[in-house]
Amino acid sequence: MASHLANIFGTEQDRVNCSFYYKIGACRHGDRCSRKHIRPPFSQTILLPNVYHNPAHDPVCKLTEKELQEGFDAVYEDLYIELAKFGHLLELHVCDNVGDHLIGNVYARYEWETEAQAAVDNLNDRWYAGRPLYAELSPVTDFRESCCRQNENGECNRGGFCNFMHLRLASKDLVRQLRHGQRVERKLHPPTAQGGEDGNPENERAKKEAPAQSVAETERIDGPENDCKFC
Repeated sequence: MASHLANIFGTEQDRVNCSFYYKIGACRHGDRCSRKHIRPPFSQTILLPNVYHNPAHDPVCKLTEKELQEGFDAVYEDLYIELAKFGHLLELHVCDNVGDHLIGNVYARYEWETEAQAAVDNLNDRWYAGRPLYAELSPVTDFRESCCRQNENGECNRGGFCNFMHLRLASKDLVRQLRHGQRVERKLHPPTAQGGEDGNPENERAKKEAPAQSVAETERIDGPENDCKFC
C-alpha cells in the first residue's frame, strides 16, 4: 500500500494531493482546491508569481511584434542577471498565460537547494517595476511536464487560459549571451559546493586564465547601461 501511494503521489490518481500544484506550482482553484497543496520545505526551484505583464494581452496594445519581443527581452535580462546572483541558474521560465494562477509567473531552477532558499529570502524584500515581489519555493522539477505540449506545436485551443504553462521565450542570442556571462562569472568568482571560499588553486588559475573578451561580454550584460527595474 505504501509503495502504491508513493507511486501515485502528485499524479492524477492521487486523491489527496493536487497534481496540478505539483506539476506547475500553481492551481486554478487556489486555497479552495479540494486537494492538498503542500509547499516544499526545500527545493531547487523558486516561483515569483505575477511578475511579467505582457502588453500584447491589452486590447488597446499597438506595439509591433518586434517591439514586444524587445520589451520582453529587457525583462528577461533583468530577471536572469538578478537571479544568477544567488547561485548557478540552470533554468529560467516566464509564463505567458492569462489565467489568474499563472499570469506572469516566473520560475527559476538552481543547481543547489541552498541557492534557491537564498533567492527566496532576498527577493521577498525586493520590488520590480514598482511592484513588490513575492517569492516561494516551488515543487516543480520537470518543466517538460509543466508546459503545454499542444501550445509548443501551435495547437492549443485554450489559449492563454490553458492550465499548463505557455512560455514566453527570449531571443536565442540573448539567452546565449546571458549563459555565457554566467559561466565567465563563475570562473572569475568560483563558488564552493555550497558557497564561500574553498581555497582551490585550480579556481585561482581559472580566474587568471579567463579570456579578456569574455570579461568584456559580462560587463556589457551587467554594466551601468543596463536599466534594471529591481530595487
